[in-house]
Amino acid sequence: MAEPQRAGGDGVATLSDDASVVARILDHIEHHTTDVTESVWREPLENYRSEARLEAELACVLRRFSVPFCPSAALPEAGSFVARDAAGTPILAVRGKDGRARAFRNACRHRGAQIGSGEGCAKAFVCRYHGWTYDLDGALVHVPDAYGFPGLDRATRGLVPLETAERHGMVWVAQDARSSPGDASLDELPPLLPDGLRLLRATAQDVDANWKILAEGFLEGYHIRSTHRDTFYPVQFDNLNVVEGFGRNSRIAFPYRNVQKLRTVPADGRSARGVLTYVYHLFPNVMVATFPATMVMVALEPLRTDQTRLVTYVLADRGGEPSGLEGAQQFVQAGAAEDSAVACSIQRSLASGANEWFEFGHFEGAIQHFHRNLEQALGDESSAGRT
Repeated sequence: MAEPQRAGGDGVATLSDDASVVARILDHIEHHTTDVTESVWREPLENYRSEARLEAELACVLRRFSVPFCPSAALPEAGSFVARDAAGTPILAVRGKDGRARAFRNACRHRGAQIGSGEGCAKAFVCRYHGWTYDLDGALVHVPDAYGFPGLDRATRGLVPLETAERHGMVWVAQDARSSPGDASLDELPPLLPDGLRLLRATAQDVDANWKILAEGFLEGYHIRSTHRDTFYPVQFDNLNVVEGFGRNSRIAFPYRNVQKLRTVPADGRSARGVLTYVYHLFPNVMVATFPATMVMVALEPLRTDQTRLVTYVLADRGGEPSGLEGAQQFVQAGAAEDSAVACSIQRSLASGANEWFEFGHFEGAIQHFHRNLEQALGDESSAGRT
C-alpha cells in the first residue's frame, strides 16, 4: 500500500513549518477538502483481541523501541523521580546529582521489592523490605548487617539500568538491550516539548479498550462533529486535517475556526499558536498534543487486550498561571472523556460478530501509517528470530 499523501516515509525527519501548514489549511477550507491517502487499510479484529498478538506487540515493539517515558519537566531537580510501569515493566526514572536522567528496572537486587513508587524527590532509594539502599545513580551503597551476605559484590548489585536518553524535552527509555535510544535517530526528530515547561499534573486512568483503539482516536479528525458536537466541534473543523509522517511517527494538525483570521497575515508572520492543535504520534504508543495554554504527553500502556492505562502529563510555561488555564484543561478533559467512551464502545462491539476487520479510509492516513509500521516492526522481529 502507498504511504499517505504528503506524509513522509521512514527516511523523512523534517516537517512543514507553521506557515506552510496554515497555508494548506486555508486552501482546504476554501476548497472543502482535507489531506487524503490513496490507499485504504483493513485491520483484522483478531489483532485487537489476540493475547498472542498483544504479547508480540509488547515484546517486539513497545519494549524494543526507544519510547518517551516521561517529560523532562517531571524530573526538575536532582533526586526527582517517576516510577511507573511501561509495557508491563516496572521502571524508575530519576535525575542524578550530575543532572543526568537515568532509568532502571524498579526492583531491589536482594529480593525484588520495588524501591520507588509514584513521583517524588529522594536523596537515595531505600528498599522498604530490608533496607538495601541505592544512590541516585543506581549504585548499591548500603546493606544492613552486611556480614550476612559474604562475598556480596556491591559493584555488580546496583539497580539494573535501562538505555536512557533525554531529547526534545522527554526522557526516552528502551527496555531491549539491542535498542540504542541515544543514537542519531532521536536527534533527527523535530522539536517536541520546548525548554522551560513545568509539570502541572500527572494522572493515570485505566480505560477498558485495546491500546490501538485508543491510539486511533488521536489520529484523525473525521469524527470531530459526531463525537465532539458540544466540545471540540464548535471551535474546530470536522474532517479537515494536515497529515504528515516522519519516520514511523506522524503529526496531525487539527485547525481551529479562528485560523481564518490569518488570511490577511503575510505568510512569514503566520504562527500555529492559538489557531490549531498539533498531535504528534511518537511510535508506537505516545502522543504529544499542543494547546493554546498547555502541552500534553500521553503514554498508552497496554494492560490487557481489552484494557489500557492512559498516563497523562500536562505541562505549561513557567511563571504565573495562564489566564483561563483551569477552564481550558476542563475543556480538553471533556473531549478526552468522549473519545474514551467511544473507544470503550468499540471494544465492547468486538464480540458482536458484525465485523471481521476495521476499515480505515482515505481520511485516516495517519492510522494506516501506524498500522503499516506496527505490522512491519512485528514482521522484522519475526524474520530476525528465524535467522
